[in-house]
Amino acid sequence: MRTVPIERRPNKVAAAEFASPPPIDRRDRTFGAFLKSLPDVLVARDFLRVVSAIASAAKSRKAVVAMLGGHIVKTGLAPLLIDLMKRRVITHLAMNGSAAIHDYEIARFGATSEDVARGLVDGTFGMAEETGRGMNQAFTIGMKSGWGMGEALARALKEVPLSNGDLSVMLAAYRLGIPCTVHAALGAEIIHQHPATNGAAIGDTSHRDFRR
Repeated sequence: MRTVPIERRPNKVAAAEFASPPPIDRRDRTFGAFLKSLPDVLVARDFLRVVSAIASAAKSRKAVVAMLGGHIVKTGLAPLLIDLMKRRVITHLAMNGSAAIHDYEIARFGATSEDVARGLVDGTFGMAEETGRGMNQAFTIGMKSGWGMGEALARALKEVPLSNGDLSVMLAAYRLGIPCTVHAALGAEIIHQHPATNGAAIGDTSHRDFRR
């Protein structure tokens, strides 16, 4: 066995990077103070770097592309994304098909995220009629009209009664003139098994978004 002096050993964490307690005066307990109190370690360090990069880009009027999957939408973060778009911090929204599905359902029906385990047992998983038909019809219209998938879905939502239209990131992006692209994985999303599915329309509109 051979030991080494600790001063020669590289360390990932230093005492100076530890978290700090909140300010004593409640009036000083702002969100900015909370951010400064976080430890400069692991995920907190990553988070702070992302925050800093976004803030720097926004101040310099540079592009900020938000890339998201379904969990960002279905865990209720849409209002924050919409606010950042309104402030012109986010300049492009790019999402996968799952995020588009959750956003579409929240906007139209006010609820999303089915019980997968239960649905697999009784055969109902991914079988929602209105979601599958509505979204696939939007893709077909989008292909004929030369729209990308994000624009096609936003335009479709604009034309139907909505339960929570103010919570749709796709619709907000469309109204604000911010590009919203949807990048589908053909055969991997619940709406692709619906009778109204048109593979050519899915490929055309999603590929149009990819080329943007």
